[in-house]
Amino acid sequence: MVLVSCKTETNSNAKMPLAKHVILIGSDGFGAYAFKNAKVPNLRLMMRHGAYSLKARAVLPSSSAVNWASMIMGSGPELHGYTEWGSKIPEIPSRILGKGNIYPTIFSVIDEQMPEAKMGVSYKWGGIGYLFEKNMVDLDFNGDTDEATAIKALEFITKEKPALTFIHFDEPDGAGHSIGHDTPEYYQAIEIIDGLVGTILNELTANGMLEDTVIIFSSDHGGIEKGHGGKTLLEVEIPWIIYGKNIPAKGVLDESIVTYDTAATIAYLLGLEAPECWRGKPVLKAFGNEEI
Repeated sequence: MVLVSCKTETNSNAKMPLAKHVILIGSDGFGAYAFKNAKVPNLRLMMRHGAYSLKARAVLPSSSAVNWASMIMGSGPELHGYTEWGSKIPEIPSRILGKGNIYPTIFSVIDEQMPEAKMGVSYKWGGIGYLFEKNMVDLDFNGDTDEATAIKALEFITKEKPALTFIHFDEPDGAGHSIGHDTPEYYQAIEIIDGLVGTILNELTANGMLEDTVIIFSSDHGGIEKGHGGKTLLEVEIPWIIYGKNIPAKGVLDESIVTYDTAATIAYLLGLEAPECWRGKPVLKAFGNEEI
């Protein structure tokens, strides 16, 4: 294992910040296929006034820890080493270790280049807590419910005005496992998540923060019957929605997006240089930039 920092190299994509605040909302087990039948007015508002893909892809296996790690680590499991549903440490030694003694996340990138910036993580599934540098964030909250997770995140956002907040919701994964994916109960869980997204949008508007904020909504995987982890598109295709400041109403994004592009896009939004070891790239077409 290489016990050195993943150095930040000059990145031609780095530029002036496009937003003061970025909020990453992750909804566990929310397959892209669900948008065909889901009643999600708040997410559809973001899609209508922002940019999105329902063809973005998870990494394999289509499970939780490996994909949440990829989303915030800008790389796939071949490099960060987290390979399973509940990985707490890398099953494969990480190619590089950063200052937090784990593979560098977007939080370590912000910590290095924006040392005064506030950052927070509010999450329902405890497995998230093993995937980021806890000593670098100002909020580390593991909530009992998705609602409590949202409330705590909003308290932090409106008080501290952080550069980045990651909000993890555990549904509709729970409904998918207990009742089944693509069932009435699964869609009911999705409607609750959409309501929480609406609460976040309303609170940002009420506090005058929405005009300086970009929100990215995505998931770790979809599902089929009562499981996931396989190689079907129902499990692998995930939503990827970006909405807010400096995001034109581009509608459907037709380029290929993988979950590890999310970290690179956040770095781009904040005007930061991405680490050399990351493999993700910013989704530039979301900003009206055709040079991918």
